[in-house]
Amino acid sequence: MATGMAPAPLSHVKVRGGGIGFTKSVDFAKVLSVPGALRTGSSRGRALVVRSSSTESDTMELEPASEGSPLLVPRQKYCESIHQTRRRKTRTVMVGNVALGSDHPIRIQTMTTSDTKDVAKTVEEVMRIADKGADFVRITVQGKKEADACFEIKNTLVQKNYNIPLVADIHFAPPVALRVAECFDKIRVNPGNFADRRAQFEKLEYTEDDYEKELEHIEKVFSPLVEKCKKYGRAMRIGTNHGSLSDRIMSYYGDSPRGMVESALEFARICRNLDFHNFVFSMKASNPVVMVQAYRLLVAEMYNLGWDYPLHLGVTEAGEGEDGRMKSAIGIGTLLMDGLGDTIRVSLTEPPEEEIDPCRRLANLGTQAANLQIGVAPFEEKHRRYFDFQRRSGQLPLQKEGEAVDYRGVLHRDGSVLMSVSLDQLKAPELLYRSLAAKLVVGMPFKDLATVDSILLRELPPVEDAEARLALKRLVDISMGVLTPLSEQLTKPLPHAIVLVTLDELSSDAKKLLPEGTRFAVTLCGDESYEQLDVLKSVDNITMLLHNVPYGEEKTGRVHAARRLFEYLETSGLNFPVIHHIDFPKSIDRDGLVIGAGSNVGALLVDGLGDGVLLEAGNQEFEFLRDTSFNLLQGCRMRNTKTEYVSCPSCGRTLFDLQEISAQIREKTSHLPGVSIAIMGCIVNGPGEMADADFGYVGGAPGKIDLYVGKVTVQHVHIESYRMDILLQL
Repeated sequence: MATGMAPAPLSHVKVRGGGIGFTKSVDFAKVLSVPGALRTGSSRGRALVVRSSSTESDTMELEPASEGSPLLVPRQKYCESIHQTRRRKTRTVMVGNVALGSDHPIRIQTMTTSDTKDVAKTVEEVMRIADKGADFVRITVQGKKEADACFEIKNTLVQKNYNIPLVADIHFAPPVALRVAECFDKIRVNPGNFADRRAQFEKLEYTEDDYEKELEHIEKVFSPLVEKCKKYGRAMRIGTNHGSLSDRIMSYYGDSPRGMVESALEFARICRNLDFHNFVFSMKASNPVVMVQAYRLLVAEMYNLGWDYPLHLGVTEAGEGEDGRMKSAIGIGTLLMDGLGDTIRVSLTEPPEEEIDPCRRLANLGTQAANLQIGVAPFEEKHRRYFDFQRRSGQLPLQKEGEAVDYRGVLHRDGSVLMSVSLDQLKAPELLYRSLAAKLVVGMPFKDLATVDSILLRELPPVEDAEARLALKRLVDISMGVLTPLSEQLTKPLPHAIVLVTLDELSSDAKKLLPEGTRFAVTLCGDESYEQLDVLKSVDNITMLLHNVPYGEEKTGRVHAARRLFEYLETSGLNFPVIHHIDFPKSIDRDGLVIGAGSNVGALLVDGLGDGVLLEAGNQEFEFLRDTSFNLLQGCRMRNTKTEYVSCPSCGRTLFDLQEISAQIREKTSHLPGVSIAIMGCIVNGPGEMADADFGYVGGAPGKIDLYVGKVTVQHVHIESYRMDILLQL
């Protein structure tokens, strides 16, 4: 792997192995020659551009994020430990009278949806949110009228004995930020549009002098706000949004995590130059994979620079219901498992107070993991690609000559869903087939787009139960895997079953009692000794591994144990598919299951580690577990089985009834698997988040909406004359 060493200040870069030269500039460098695939940024003819933050140490080492990756990243850690959850040490930032940082609880927050100019309604909403237990409330402040209303909002709340810190959400309006900084406790600025114009998605060309002038312009516009925050003791959030990067940034880095980080660092350097340190960072995106990569890259930079600023975590435009909770759990939970994050928001297209409970669940999950320092014994990690998504795909089952059934469908190339089935379900075969989401033709099952791939039967029906055995045979005939424990298969053998064994059983003589050619699924924890794991190297016919850490295991971290297992497999040259198996307790409720699965399994799938999921919970409906499993895969950008919605949570900028319109669009378009539709209340993140969507419905101006195909506006429509079939026709 080639490695670059950039002295500070950046005057040149030498790459071990030769080949890269940088021309000097104030804060960016141009790659003159590139060996192989080592590059970064976006191409401008034959010249490529790379940005690197100014360092406060002697050197900054850079390397590709993974073999052949176009992304150069700091050769540095991104969290305190990869084998334990240890909370990253940060400074304390004061937001009003509430302390934020690693020495304090993970803070939770949400945002009002009312028109900020409607003081009474906004005050009522803030009080409702505070009563639910939020630590902060954010309020959008678009213009002078809204800024003036903020003073009345603050005063009214104080009179009612509500001292919850208030955060002003600022886009496009530096003068408004200056005004509201006199009364609110924290100012959120978006580096993508605070000083830069709204993105037109144009490719811009800059000379080095031109770019330096742009940075000087940002400093001129932003510095007065920094000085005012210092004067009044305010906090600040430098909040990058993937959906609203400027054309300037995207021209250098593309629509990428690297661009998100550099956009924020430009503003942070100005704060530091003015000796202002009461700020936090955020790196939000509607795609959890992009969001996780951006935060990790930011923290890696901060470790390199010796910075210790806190993080606000969130997946923006997550949506509603289980979808929104799952996306948020994947993104936020992944980072919490790495000990990252000091305040969080779950952005749902629901009333703001409904965000508090999932926020609290995630905060509790992260706090408990960090307090217990869950994990496994230290191990060396060489193979995980945690800065750019590259999936490790296990070898799908291959068909062997002479086999009577087709095993190739027991796992799916884009991610598999396994379900646990009971003997009672076998008593009603057609109902079971429907529960597995199979198509029925004259009572016979066939696999469909979102059919369960394999089932786990902990108990086999008696050999004489012909009806149950026939139901299983019909599933096997459509290439659905049937997993059953070794003890069951030895006493009530089911033809062509995949036998579930432990490592001890795999190394024992018991397996010799099975017919030759029997296929195995091996269940393990991932924290076993390497000597125990070595049995995997000596047994043929292993179809898959089931990674299962008993739920409630206090000290063993599921995420860390899985990372250790994958590292062992890669080092040993073993490419077995790995299914993430969680058996939840009967006391778990729906939201707890969604957040638990998203945080523990999503944290692995966003790194490309894993080939499927098996969720069990004795008190939950079968269909809910199945749908949650598919939602988890889709949220991790693996297997698309339904329409994807990028839906903002609404705020005072929203130009239509977001919840009502969102429900209408979902009702009309939910039959379009593989299609992504963005439903955005205003223009702030609209076109940018279209990068993740095929079509869009965006509030463009009061009384008007804009319809998009990709990032291109194709129609402006008055809300009064809008019909849902206009979107459907697109």
